Amino acid sequence: MAHLLRRLVFQPSLAVRYLGDVVAKQEIPLKLSEACINKLKEVAAPNESLRITVDSGGCSGFLYNFELDSNVSEEDVVIEEQGARVVIDNTSLSFLEGAIVDYHSELTKLSFRVINNPKDEAGCSCAVSFAVKFD
Repeated sequence: MAHLLRRLVFQPSLAVRYLGDVVAKQEIPLKLSEACINKLKEVAAPNESLRITVDSGGCSGFLYNFELDSNVSEEDVVIEEQGARVVIDNTSLSFLEGAIVDYHSELTKLSFRVINNPKDEAGCSCAVSFAVKFD
């Protein structure tokens, strides 16, 4: 039972549980753009999720990392929308709450990215590195 309280599973039409509390869809801690959803449905196998982690490094202090992963631990937060699934550890989620995961396509680069992150004080032009805003 305890592992269920540490896990967050979202389905678009349902209320969800987060640490034992029911939260409305508007309170999802991380949103997925339509481009992200579409790309994930295209590239991920049925048992795979996009894993997002935040690590120290980069020119601004922290880096977003993205990889397809078929493993989900009891400590992970799982966000699912329209058949696309994102997995985040609780520590990384604390740096991403309120942000949007997007898929961006430009001439020289195709990539997942985090946009509109309220905890991002400053980033660099690569859109991978960011500095944390401390309240």
